[in-house]
Amino acid sequence: MDEVVKIINDIKSGNIKPIYFLMGDEPYYIDKLTEYIEQNVLQDHERDFNQTILYGRDVTIQDIVGNAKRYPIMADKQVVVVREAQELSKTIENLDSYALNPQPTTVLVVAYKYKILDKRKKLIKSLVKNGLVFESKKMYDNQVGTWVTRVLQGKGFTIEPKANAMLVEFLGNDLSRISNELDKLQIILPKGSLITAKDIEVNIGFSKDFNVFELQDALGTKNQFKAYQIAQYFANNPKDKPLVVITSLVFSFFIKLLKYHGLTDKNPKNVASILGISPYFLKDYDVALKNYPMKKVSSIVASLRVIDVKSKGVGANGLPTHDLLKEMLVKIFN
Repeated sequence: MDEVVKIINDIKSGNIKPIYFLMGDEPYYIDKLTEYIEQNVLQDHERDFNQTILYGRDVTIQDIVGNAKRYPIMADKQVVVVREAQELSKTIENLDSYALNPQPTTVLVVAYKYKILDKRKKLIKSLVKNGLVFESKKMYDNQVGTWVTRVLQGKGFTIEPKANAMLVEFLGNDLSRISNELDKLQIILPKGSLITAKDIEVNIGFSKDFNVFELQDALGTKNQFKAYQIAQYFANNPKDKPLVVITSLVFSFFIKLLKYHGLTDKNPKNVASILGISPYFLKDYDVALKNYPMKKVSSIVASLRVIDVKSKGVGANGLPTHDLLKEMLVKIFN
């Protein structure tokens, strides 16, 4: 994220704000910025007396202000970090008096996860005027693959498209969890390695053969035997991939296929952009496009809507996962 890079570069150049209010739904960047400030604003020998870590559940706003107003000891600055500050959401507006006149020798970091400030209130205006407010937004699923590639490139690794797609499929847009899994791979694999689907399966524990990604491939190529094998695996391992998630992902695949049918400009770059997929996987959609005429895709989408409702327990009369998956495949292949 460009804004994160700018904040870090400003700190490196000595342009350090007295308050960093880090908020939003995506904890990954909040954690990264907090860690960076903790590790880089003060020198090692200054931290013992001048770096204070507080937790929102254990303190009040008055405690935070009291710590922030202290003077540093044998250093130019002190750092006060408030982790899990969202625990103070009911009283956070009381920080306004300090934000109006922050201590210039203090760097106050407020990690306010999973929430954002009401932008109509005085506090955010004071923070913007005298400090820095950073909103960490959740990344869209179709942006995560590019993020994974960029993070790995920065650490001297590359990843094949299928392996990248598997990570996004299984971990969604949880950047912290993805980052932890990537860290594991970087410890295990030599620097400069190409991370493969096999590496994902062996070291992270996902099956490269029995997953929604492979189910989508089987559906697109009309490989009925493989599709029923994968469906059976899902039925036997419902915790790995709940039925409601399976139907949602299959529905998404056919919706994209329906959009593809309706495009007048079928230039690969345009198609990949409109469908929100990597150009690498466009060939899979080309195959499916030939196997499923537009009228058939429309019929499948209508059937999947019904099955999705049943998967949520509406009008299904307690049908087991196996039966609903079988019904889904029958509707698609027949």
